[in-house]
Amino acid sequence: MMRLSSRAWSRAESCCQFMPVVINTFLVLAITAEVMYLVVVEAPREPGEQHGEWSAVWKATHIASQLFMLGNIMWNARLFLKRSPSIRGVFLEGAGFGQGWKYCYSCETHIPPRCSHCSDCKACVLRRDHHCVFFGQCVGFQNYRYFLSCLLYMSAGLLYAVVLNSEVFMLVLQEGLTLHSTMLLLMPWIMLLIGQVTPRAFIFAFIADTCVVGCLCVSAFLLFHVTLMLRGQTTREWYSSRRPYSLGWRQNVCECLGQRWYLAWLCPLIPSPLPGDGIHFQVTAPLAETPSTAAPGPPTN
Repeated sequence: MMRLSSRAWSRAESCCQFMPVVINTFLVLAITAEVMYLVVVEAPREPGEQHGEWSAVWKATHIASQLFMLGNIMWNARLFLKRSPSIRGVFLEGAGFGQGWKYCYSCETHIPPRCSHCSDCKACVLRRDHHCVFFGQCVGFQNYRYFLSCLLYMSAGLLYAVVLNSEVFMLVLQEGLTLHSTMLLLMPWIMLLIGQVTPRAFIFAFIADTCVVGCLCVSAFLLFHVTLMLRGQTTREWYSSRRPYSLGWRQNVCECLGQRWYLAWLCPLIPSPLPGDGIHFQVTAPLAETPSTAAPGPPTN
């Protein structure tokens, strides 16, 4: 009985591992479909402009922009999941232990600087930044470029969707700032359950709200990681005022995005080899604080 329940729990855990990816994919496709509907069917709203030459060019430009952003999001996400940054398959024993190396008791091996163990991935991750719950995988040395590019195009796509959904907010607020319009904007689920809005109005209001909240969160996360990249730090190193791995903003960007960093953000298929191996790092300061640089302790009698 215990073996059967353990096997069932293991299968449920493996299925739940992909749930964040499934939910994110559904939201991205739903937002894209809603924006595509706004562009193709609803816009422009003036009847005299709906069948003109300008309208066709306008719609084709918007559709091409949406497909470009959607393609970048999906392909960067695919490569992010495919490029595992863990130490599995990486030969470490011949690298030579030096400053910053430590021993991982979970993996039972020595690990290089900036590498740490992830209990969710059940492996040590090279240049580990954090475990991304939305993708169900760690962000590290091999996939940081695709993670950052995915954030960039998700932020741009959500901002684009917010702008196109501005007419949805204007239509909701036509009656003024009433209890009905406020509830529809802030809690469309409740309005649907009590039968105050149609399913069509609920879908538009829900997606518009999701775009606004998502745009704010993803943009803040993108700004945070761009700051980390320019400082030559990871999320785990953010709390330290010391930056021993910072090589200047240009080289820091190159360390994350590769040698063609100026083109790498345009398309995930552009080759941009990373300058390092995730094991050895050039340092500009000692990794450990010396007594002269350490913070002063409490006074003693």
